[in-house]
Amino acid sequence: MKDIILKIKGMHCESCSTRLAKVLNNQDGVEEAQVSLEKAEANIKYDESIININQLKEAVEDAGFEAE
Repeated sequence: MKDIILKIKGMHCESCSTRLAKVLNNQDGVEEAQVSLEKAEANIKYDESIININQLKEAVEDAGFEAE
């Protein structure tokens, strides 16, 4: 398992962070994703043999946010 913190742009409210956490947690290979509105970041624990950083960023962008 690998941990990564992605900076997230475009979250404006608690429902934004909740929705993004749900999207990330539903990705194959993601063990756990926690999204903080205050810190504007997503802390993701994932299996890099199943999903990679680019796919995680793509999932964030598909949800309507930007990932750095």
